[in-house]
This record gives sequence, C-alpha cells and structure tokens, in this order.
Amino acid sequence: MKSNELISIDPEILGGQPVFKGTRVPVESLFDYLEVGMSLDEFIEEFPTVTKEQVVLVLEMANRIISSKNIDKIYEAVA
Repeated sequence: MKSNELISIDPEILGGQPVFKGTRVPVESLFDYLEVGMSLDEFIEEFPTVTKEQVVLVLEMANRIISSKNIDKIYEAVA
C-alpha cells in the first residue's frame, strides 16, 4: 500500500497535518499514545474511525523507514 492510500495531507484538514486517510485523526496521535504506554486497542477505542488495519500498516511503514539502509538520507530530508 502506498503512503497516500493510508495517510492524507490536506491543508483543509487540520492545517495539513498527516492524518489517517478518511479521518481527521493525526498519525502523530498514534505514536503519542504508544509513547505513554497505551495499547493499539486503546487507541482504536479512542479513535473508532481508524481501523486496526490502518494502525498496523502505519507501524509497518514506520518500521521500514526506520530500518532502511538509507535512514541518514531520510532523516536529512525531513530535518
């Protein structure tokens, strides 16, 4: 799945903050929840417009980015 099929970036939705496609839920919220020790199920319960499949795919995407051999180049591009 391509990132634009999973994540939307639209200036009209939360000022262009990346959200789960078809929702107004910022992707950043998922990582905030995980950071404080909340489970995926708790996140989905709090944001029922986001599916477990979407959450798992975003985490898989993040894993591929972080474990990429080109992580330094990716980091430079977003820093």
